Amino acid sequence: MGGGGCGLSASTFLSDHGVDHLLVERHADTSRIPKAHYLNQRTMGIYRQHGLDAPIAEQGATLEEFGQVRWLTTLAGDGPLDGRVVHEMDAFGGGALRASYAAAGPVLPVKLPQVRLEPILRQYAEQRNPGRIRFRHEMVGFRDEGDRVVAEIRATDTGETTTVTAQYLIAADGGRTVGAALGVAMQGRPKLLHVKTAYFSADLSPWWHEGTLITHFLNPHHPDLSGNLIEMGPKWGKECAEWVLHFHPGDPGQFDEEQIAPKIREVLGIPDLELTLHHVTNWTVEALLAERYRVGRVLLAGDAAHRQPPTVGLGLNSGIQDAHNLAWKLSAVLSGRAPDSLLDSYEAERRPVCGLNVEWAVSAATHHQAIMNATGLGQRVPAQRRERAFTEYFETSPMGELARARAGEMFETHRGGCQAHDLEIGFGYEEGAVVPDGSGPPPRAPMRDEHHPTTRPGHVLPHAWLEHEGRRLSTHDLTGDATAFALLTGPAGTAWCEAAVRLAQTFSLPVVTARIGEGAEYTDADGRWAAVREITDEGAVLVRPDNHVAWRSAAGAGNPEEALADALAQVLGRAGVPAPARGE
Repeated sequence: MGGGGCGLSASTFLSDHGVDHLLVERHADTSRIPKAHYLNQRTMGIYRQHGLDAPIAEQGATLEEFGQVRWLTTLAGDGPLDGRVVHEMDAFGGGALRASYAAAGPVLPVKLPQVRLEPILRQYAEQRNPGRIRFRHEMVGFRDEGDRVVAEIRATDTGETTTVTAQYLIAADGGRTVGAALGVAMQGRPKLLHVKTAYFSADLSPWWHEGTLITHFLNPHHPDLSGNLIEMGPKWGKECAEWVLHFHPGDPGQFDEEQIAPKIREVLGIPDLELTLHHVTNWTVEALLAERYRVGRVLLAGDAAHRQPPTVGLGLNSGIQDAHNLAWKLSAVLSGRAPDSLLDSYEAERRPVCGLNVEWAVSAATHHQAIMNATGLGQRVPAQRRERAFTEYFETSPMGELARARAGEMFETHRGGCQAHDLEIGFGYEEGAVVPDGSGPPPRAPMRDEHHPTTRPGHVLPHAWLEHEGRRLSTHDLTGDATAFALLTGPAGTAWCEAAVRLAQTFSLPVVTARIGEGAEYTDADGRWAAVREITDEGAVLVRPDNHVAWRSAAGAGNPEEALADALAQVLGRAGVPAPARGE
C-alpha cells in the first residue's frame, strides 16, 4: 500500500525477486511536491543492483553540481552586508570528500528531488509488474486472518470496490492509516517544529553559487528572513528553473500565501525578482519511530515506520533501504526457502538503524541552530548584536579574523550533518538474519565522518573492483540483481566454493561463488579487496542478497560444507540443514 518512493521501490525489488504483488496508491499520479532530494551512496548502490541507477543519474545532479553547503546573507543586494558568503564547506561526497566516497562504493550519491524520482520508479515498476501498479486505488479496509490478509480496494474514479487476498501487506502509506489501525504507537516527538515551504520557478542564474546542495540564508537585519534554498531542477546550477525555499521555522500562520512571493524576494535580496509560485506547504517536523515494524502479516516501511527532520537526508533513504531489506526475505519465505519467522528479522535489523537515524537528524537540526547562535549569526540573537556581529565578521581587522576563525571552527562541527558518510553506509545489523562471529564493530568517529569498511557480519559488504573474464565489476555485483547469495573467498578457498555449489542445490538457493586473488577466477583489480576483506586466503565471506554480510570464517574450516550449511540455516531461520535431494 503506497506509491511513493518507498512503495514503488519495494515493487521493483519484489518484481526482480519474482514475487507476485499488487501496489495500490490513492492518488492519480506520483508526487507533485519536490520533497526529499538527496539519494545517498547506499541507496544508489541499491538502485544499481536493480538497474535503476543510470536513469536516476541521467536526470539527477552530480557531486560537482551539488557537493557543497553554503551560508549566505542574501543572494544579491547592494548593501555592505548583502550577497556575502558567511561560510561554505564540502558536503555529501563533494570536493575533498570525493576520493573517500569513490573508494567506498561503485556509485556516488545523486541529487534528484522526489517529484522527479518517483516517475522513474513508477515507469520501471510498471514495466516489471504490468497491470499491477494501480494508482487511483485506495485500500479502504483490511483484516489479518492469520494465514492471509484480506483487503478492500476502491477505485477512486469509479467507486468500484474489489476484494484482494494476499499473503502479506507492506504498509508504505506514510503512516496515514495502517499503523494506527493496528494500534502501533509512534514513539518520540510528534511536533518539533512548524515549517512553511514555497515551491517556485525563477531565473536565479545571475546570482547563483553553483555546486550547492543547500544554501542557508542568515539575514543580517531581519532574523525572521532566514531560511534555506534548494535546487529542484530539471537542470542544475545556473540552468536550474525550480526551487524550494524553507522559511525559518515558526508559527505557520506568521504570514499568509499572498505574502509568500514578497517574502521570497526579501530572503533572496532580489526585490524585483520575477517568479511563479507553484505550491505552499505548511508542515510539521516530527521525530517518530514505530514501536513495532511487524504485526502479524503486516509490515510497516518508510514513513509508516519512522519520520524525522530532513537534516542529513536520511528519511527517504531509510525507507528505500527498508524495502530492500524486506524484498529478499519475502522472496525466501514465499518460495519456501525460509520460514515465516525470517520476517521477524526485519524489525530486529531495521528498527535500531532507523532509530539512530531519527535521533541523528534531530541532533543535526538543533546543532545547526546552535552553531548560528554561538557565532552571533542565529535567528534568536537580538537584532542590534546580530548586525554588529555580521559587520565585524566581514572586517579585515584582527577582530574580524578572530570572528571568522572562531566561526570556522564551529561551522566545521556541522560535518556530523553533511559529512556523516559512516552513518549513511557504515551501519550494521547486530541482530537478525546474521551469524555474529564475536568481533567488535569497526572504529567509529563521533561525527561519523570517517568510514571504516568491514566484512563483520551485519555490515554492508565492502566495495572493491574485480576483474573477471575481461569484465570489471564490483564485489557488490556478485549478488546479481539482488536475488542471490554470494560466497567470497581467498584464492585458497576452493573447498568453500565447492561446498557452496552443493548447498545451493540442497537449500534450493541461488549462491554465486567468487575466489578472489592471485591465480583465482576473480582478480583484485587494485588491491582494495585484500585491504578490506579481513579474512585469510583460506577464509570465506557469505553475503546476503541485499549485500549485507551474513557470516564469515576468518580462515579455513575442517569441514567447510558443515560450517557453511549451519550458517545458511541460521541466516534463513531454519531449524536445520535440509536432507539431500534423492540420488545425491
